[in-house]
Amino acid sequence: MSNSDRARLVWNHSTHIPGLIRILERLTNYQGIQTITPAVIGRARGHCPRLQIKISVPILGGYKAIARSGKTFQEVFILTTLTQVELQEAIAEAIKH
Repeated sequence: MSNSDRARLVWNHSTHIPGLIRILERLTNYQGIQTITPAVIGRARGHCPRLQIKISVPILGGYKAIARSGKTFQEVFILTTLTQVELQEAIAEAIKH
């Protein structure tokens, strides 16, 4: 895959969950993903020992995902032609490597 086929990772915040950007950069290599935008970061009530990324809701042209680590969460918007199942598999693969 050439660089022109890679998805775009938008950096509009200076603060991210530790390890999230590395996973999102891996995700840009998947065919069918156009744009990944990390967004709002905040504090969660529960504790998540390891970084997790779960699909939250469909949005126009893709999905909103929630990344969680410790007591911190961050919204991630992913514009893609992949189905929800395909995107979940791509995220799982990106986290694993």
